[in-house]
Amino acid sequence: MNGSSAPPQISNLEKKTIEAIINVFETGKPEGDYSAVTCLPGDSGHLTYGRSQTTLASGNLYLLLKNYTDTQNAQYASQITSYLPRLLACDLTLDADFPLRELLKQCGMDPVMQSVQDTFFDNAYWVPASVSACRVHLTLPLSFAVSYDSHIQGGWMTISEKTTQETGAIGTSGVQEQDWIVSYINIRRAWLTSRSALLAKTTYRMDAFSELIAQTKWRLDLPIRVVGTVIDEETLEENEGIRASADDPAPRLLHVTSPFLSGPDVVSIQQALQQKGFSCYPDGIYGNYTAALVQVFQQRNGLRADGIVGPATRSLLLGH
Repeated sequence: MNGSSAPPQISNLEKKTIEAIINVFETGKPEGDYSAVTCLPGDSGHLTYGRSQTTLASGNLYLLLKNYTDTQNAQYASQITSYLPRLLACDLTLDADFPLRELLKQCGMDPVMQSVQDTFFDNAYWVPASVSACRVHLTLPLSFAVSYDSHIQGGWMTISEKTTQETGAIGTSGVQEQDWIVSYINIRRAWLTSRSALLAKTTYRMDAFSELIAQTKWRLDLPIRVVGTVIDEETLEENEGIRASADDPAPRLLHVTSPFLSGPDVVSIQQALQQKGFSCYPDGIYGNYTAALVQVFQQRNGLRADGIVGPATRSLLLGH
């Protein structure tokens, strides 16, 4: 898999191993399934797609496919472009649009889509997960894997805050990283079980992490076995899991619309822009001026400068 560089604490091999673990959770394959399309009854994410299963309801499916259509030599760009307005509007009738599902499966075979997915999932999930991991002082590869998994499935902020409330912050009062992660996994497992029958079926993800901890695989030394699948160096060089969105309602995409979007989520972005040195009055309206400032911020931070506040832009602005 090709993507942006791993954080300094994580080697390239460790990053590939972490990605393979989550690929097994998401698609049953260490290499992932770029063509995977699912829509589980009762899943708050609705239609999901790709090797890390990005969702319609979060707006990330729109961002992924917009990136694809904007990439040179995208084989199915013209067909996907006709769906973009409905994707941007999070039109939930797309859940039952079977021609779209077939089109997405075909796109997953396009090497351009595979490259776009690798880059997109790094920006949408790996970067925010790394920011969050550093924020709570995680350093071990298995800890990063737990953070990455939660950013993909959802619920990191809720569970990490609850874990710190119950155990204390890492590095304070003798709280060790390993103890914090064990507590996090236990709290998250109970949380998943309590939310819905669908999410209760995904607790195998927490069980897999617990098994690795029992084997003292904190550094993810290969080989490892995850949900019955062996991951080793040969696997990385070269069964479908259950995907359900576990997060509280995903933050909406902020972009210029008519009428303009408004609300406290816009205020938080505008206040963050102020703190970054931009001249931005927090009036709570996501207009052209705010979008232009976001574009400048994105350019400065190596993000796609589209003026849309998605997970990567939000994470870097808000420090989550």
